[in-house]
Amino acid sequence: MSITKTKVTPTTGIEISGLSGGQLLDPAVAADTLAGLEESGVVIFREANVTDDELVALSRLLGEVVPPARGAVEGHPEVQAITRDASKSTMAAYREATFWWHFDGATDTVPDKYTLLTAREIAGDDDGDTEFANVYAAYDALPDEEKARLAGVRVVHSFAASQLRVYPDPSERERASWDRIPSREHPLVWHRRSGRRSLLLGATAGEVVGQPDEEGESLLERLLTWAAQPQFVVRHKWRRGDLVIWDNTGMLHRALPYGETSSRLMHRTSIAGDEAIS
Repeated sequence: MSITKTKVTPTTGIEISGLSGGQLLDPAVAADTLAGLEESGVVIFREANVTDDELVALSRLLGEVVPPARGAVEGHPEVQAITRDASKSTMAAYREATFWWHFDGATDTVPDKYTLLTAREIAGDDDGDTEFANVYAAYDALPDEEKARLAGVRVVHSFAASQLRVYPDPSERERASWDRIPSREHPLVWHRRSGRRSLLLGATAGEVVGQPDEEGESLLERLLTWAAQPQFVVRHKWRRGDLVIWDNTGMLHRALPYGETSSRLMHRTSIAGDEAIS
């Protein structure tokens, strides 16, 4: 099979067909992947059909693999199962929150840099598609006066904020368990050492520092609506065996809703970040 490479949109996403399994474990492929992530934020390998051993090996070519705190696949401590089936993952109860735009590690000083996700089983129809919103491009497209207004604005990110979207009336015990995960204050605009800037938004963004709740919520919702415009978004319809890799720090992502009894099962690895949010 010949190898084809196609841009998904002018700004976001590169889709590659014709590579599978051990063929991806080539330093040249890893270098091309890193270049594609820098250029477009999302790299899609159609029907790559990597095993868990190959997924981990490829991840190590891209950087330092971060083992998940919970929900690791048996025999592969670096790999996490992503499912709503509680018999397959201890994290299943929290997956509904991923239906909202977010980035992983929002309460960390240094979020994971890249995420690799491969489809073991897929849902039917359009259930469980994944969307990516390019928050580099969204920031770049803001009017200059808006960029000036956002300079210096800080936002509190918390696990509780994301869970409140799913469970708006938690019990005291539930809320206490959420609050055990420390919140983190970040700038609304991340200034990278490379000179690039991106918006730090998503379901974990709960309040704007120094602004009344209603005013802060309005600002965050307005910017999220801006970042989720079609020109900044790529939607991936999964096929079994697909492997998608994305820049976790520059792409918001969300899963489109799928049910608790869905067969959808993904295996994920994460690559450690190398730059603190500032």
